[in-house]
Amino acid sequence: MQPSFTVASSDGVTIAGYEHGGSGDTLLIAHATGFCGPMYDDVAALLTDQFRVVSLDFRGHGKSTRPANDDFSWHRMTDDLLVVVQHIVGPAGAPIHAVGHSMGGATLLLGELRHPGTFRSLYLFEPIVVPDEGLDANMPNFMADAARSRRPVFPSPEAALYRYASRPPLNQLRASALVAYIDNGFTLQADGSARLSCLPEDEARTFASPDKAPVSAMRAVSTPTVVAVGYDEAGPNPARFAPLVADAMPNCTVSRHPTLGHFGPFQDPIVVADDIRRHASAN
Repeated sequence: MQPSFTVASSDGVTIAGYEHGGSGDTLLIAHATGFCGPMYDDVAALLTDQFRVVSLDFRGHGKSTRPANDDFSWHRMTDDLLVVVQHIVGPAGAPIHAVGHSMGGATLLLGELRHPGTFRSLYLFEPIVVPDEGLDANMPNFMADAARSRRPVFPSPEAALYRYASRPPLNQLRASALVAYIDNGFTLQADGSARLSCLPEDEARTFASPDKAPVSAMRAVSTPTVVAVGYDEAGPNPARFAPLVADAMPNCTVSRHPTLGHFGPFQDPIVVADDIRRHASAN
């Protein structure tokens, strides 16, 4: 999927945006760490009868460029989000609906905190907002460590697809979402090999960024919000933290999906799209 537009963000970064089609109120999708906007096309396709659906690639992801200064902080990711919002709303600046997955959900909240009234409604699938008592910079970051160990280059896109489809965690994705990841989350090299667009070290920098929003900050977000939650896995995880986010927000409800994991939008886009539609339509 080729970008529909590009916009300049901070640190000299160019952000790619995608028009998925549709008309009506605008709905923006913000992706999870390591992924990219086109992976949500299955969800988008189920919403274009009612909404104009747009997505983006954050810095260093998909077809957006990476910052030369290696700044993958979540506040800079929020810069990326807000320049896309400014581009798609135009001079009128009307508030829009937005959907965020994991890190993408957190950036939507950070964006609303920075500019209240940016969003008309928010649908957040397991946003990464951390408990206040969990802000310990000395704690090990298992996600960052796992990202650094990822294989950055495969002999071909087909080899990458076979590897991911045959082992966890990405074998949980629908085939169409996984193919979209290979097609849009990799860069084809001159020798035919495929290189991750979001380099392992850059993904690790994103996971390890210390500027994640604490739960207590969410009290200032009054946007009508749904926090969607999958099944609770062992140990600290977004499904366990998400209800704390909802409790802190003054205008938020929890939508539980016990058959879905953290990759819920890629596991059952029909269920997730129906959830999004109900919430956005009511607001």
